[in-house]
Amino acid sequence: MNLPRLVPAAFVALLLHSSLMHAAQTASCIFDTFSAPSGYSFSQVNGVSDDGTVVGQLSDNNTLQLVAFTRSAGGVITKYAAPKSAATWLYGRNATGVNAGFYQDSAYPEHVHGFLLQGSNFAAVNHPNAANSWLFDANLLGGAVGSFSASQTVIKGFRLVNGQYTTIAYPNALATYALAINDNGDVVGTYASSIYSNGFFWKNGTFTTINFPLAKYGTVLTAVNNFGVIVGNHLLADASIGFIYENGVFKNIVYTGASYTRAGGINNNGLISGQIYLTSKKSLGYTAVCK
Repeated sequence: MNLPRLVPAAFVALLLHSSLMHAAQTASCIFDTFSAPSGYSFSQVNGVSDDGTVVGQLSDNNTLQLVAFTRSAGGVITKYAAPKSAATWLYGRNATGVNAGFYQDSAYPEHVHGFLLQGSNFAAVNHPNAANSWLFDANLLGGAVGSFSASQTVIKGFRLVNGQYTTIAYPNALATYALAINDNGDVVGTYASSIYSNGFFWKNGTFTTINFPLAKYGTVLTAVNNFGVIVGNHLLADASIGFIYENGVFKNIVYTGASYTRAGGINNNGLISGQIYLTSKKSLGYTAVCK
């Protein structure tokens, strides 16, 4: 999963530290691939809910306008654009069909606003006193996570429960992105203290750094399910390679014949969602069961 195009230049993902020195294995995966609807290309393929619904973002091949999408397990793709938006993203979806995302204003001055969407019910989520808010995920217990612009140069993460915001900010980091939350309240994401990035696991105010071993340009953790299985990406100069992290073991997600394969989400049934980049530069979405 890519981070939003609206992230600051300070968030160029590279790796600070890695205490994990063992080479990663390759997971054994069974893939189910799918194409973007006619006239569109996949910009991002992100989370997946327990019923197999995948969420993400499409780019119009003619206008380049960015709209969000949901794709049911049966293959039905539905496009969505937030009111008065120039671009709309969906990042996460919980088991009851609540989607989490954000949009950019269509009118100047342009700001970013988080939102929750269930069916046709739309609710804006804006961190108080922040110019921009990104919402990435929601769990079944009313918790949601995202990030906000704390200043012109610093972005911090947050957890939102019952209208109360808890800041999630790695010490001295220029940017902290809280990208996913499970029903146990575990949060994963990424932080950057300089030009490097690190994956993190956060619970009750405590950070644990989780970095892919010997990642060249950094680590982004994109999702965590209720069993503690994490997916994410380690970053190359021009690509992101998906992986699974479980019980201290990293496994790469590899689609045969692809240039690279990104991971976006994982549900409580172990179904992984993401994006495949073929050598023809065509992009496919996928769901996969990996061991």
